[in-house]
Amino acid sequence: MTSSELWSQAEAERYDGEETELSSAAVLGPTVDFLAELAGDGRALEFAIGTGRVGVPLRERGVPVAGIEFSEHMAAVLRRKTDEETLPVVIGDMATATVPGEFALVYLVYNTISNLLTQDEQVECFRNAARHLRPGGRFVIELGVPPLRLLPPGQVAVPFDVSAGHLGFDTFDLVEQILVSHHFTRDGEDGRYRRGASRHRYAWPAELDLMARIAGLQLEHRVADWDGSPFTQDSTKHISVWRKPA
Repeated sequence: MTSSELWSQAEAERYDGEETELSSAAVLGPTVDFLAELAGDGRALEFAIGTGRVGVPLRERGVPVAGIEFSEHMAAVLRRKTDEETLPVVIGDMATATVPGEFALVYLVYNTISNLLTQDEQVECFRNAARHLRPGGRFVIELGVPPLRLLPPGQVAVPFDVSAGHLGFDTFDLVEQILVSHHFTRDGEDGRYRRGASRHRYAWPAELDLMARIAGLQLEHRVADWDGSPFTQDSTKHISVWRKPA
């Protein structure tokens, strides 16, 4: 059993409504452009495809897409958008589940590799990506850079969103490399807030590069965002591309 936490039906039903900014053309346009260029005339496989926020528009672009998803509830929301023949989805753990055939591209967006809470499982995720890739294929991950520079001595929490409808902050276990994202979301017009939390294992880019080497993949390039902006020491996230040798 994977250490990933399973999305409930209620969380799956709320997901698209709470992530409207990520589903906007301003965000999805560069994301789909980036992935479609790497896929070329080949197939793409999305690990943790969720409700299809990225997979569905990538398929509409003309790239054959398949997915692996741990939550049947998330996959059920995706299935309302497109059928199984158009976008097949295997229910399972992205570190071990398999999809038939070879792919030009395997990708993980929006920090989802951090859902695997142990280093061993994250390494297995890289190995699973390598197993699915054809020679010369690419594995792409979008992941935040741990904001540990913002932690003064004695502090273990960092806010990431303070707005009228949402308060979010992360707390850190610096020994186990575990962060917990805490959310207080305004729920309805009566002023009440709904509380939620999720656990994640953060990893530095250099650690991911070592995982890639273990899986037989080579770093091709790393940028700060889907628009290709340079990755620097001040970047808050990265898009990394590893290649399977031809």
